[in-house]
Amino acid sequence: MKIGIAELSNRMDLLPDGITYFWNCWGNDSNYKFYKNCIENSLDNKNLLPKFYLALIENEIVGSYALLTNDIISRQDLMPWFACLFVNEEQRNKGIAAQLIQHGLLEARQKGFEKLYLSTHLNTFYENMGWKHIANGYHVDDSEIKIYEKPTTD
Repeated sequence: MKIGIAELSNRMDLLPDGITYFWNCWGNDSNYKFYKNCIENSLDNKNLLPKFYLALIENEIVGSYALLTNDIISRQDLMPWFACLFVNEEQRNKGIAAQLIQHGLLEARQKGFEKLYLSTHLNTFYENMGWKHIANGYHVDDSEIKIYEKPTTD
């Protein structure tokens, strides 16, 4: 299934729904302002990062991802980060996640980055898409998380 992928800074008509989408997928009752402020401050097209993207089917949001300078983990020496990958449950197993990942790699390459990083607790999802486990890092609560990288030129 082919989807449309929109960078939020280029689709201001989607901004309120986009903010709510990211927050509903990744936030909690106490951090809506965090997501809103982060996304609103990413809208300047002169900034390479952060950038937030939405997967669309006929203007309905069905997924998301972001390119960030840090994924709020201990390895702040690495960037950019592929983060916030989410596909609505009813749209899963249709190749949308793979399209979002490929789009993220292309966007990172176009912004001049040779590698893209991500952190996850998933065990095989990213390995099956060619990502290499390079280290473990830590969240602010000291929980451990796996870090992966992938060249943007694959």
